[in-house]
Amino acid sequence: MPLIKRSLTLHGHRTSLALEPDFWEVVDAYTEQKRQSLAGLIAEIDDNRDPDDPLSSAVRVWALQQAKARMA
Repeated sequence: MPLIKRSLTLHGHRTSLALEPDFWEVVDAYTEQKRQSLAGLIAEIDDNRDPDDPLSSAVRVWALQQAKARMA
């Protein structure tokens, strides 16, 4: 499955994040439901991740947790 790259500003710096479409689907649904910006959500995930973990991995884990919570 190809990665989809999106650009955003994170803590005042331009960056990009590449994820598989299934993960973007969870992120997009969440931001739409909560009426939150993509940059705002990614900043929250970034602020709460272990600094040794890549941001893309942290977003994937966050998306998995969201999907699991919906199943509960």
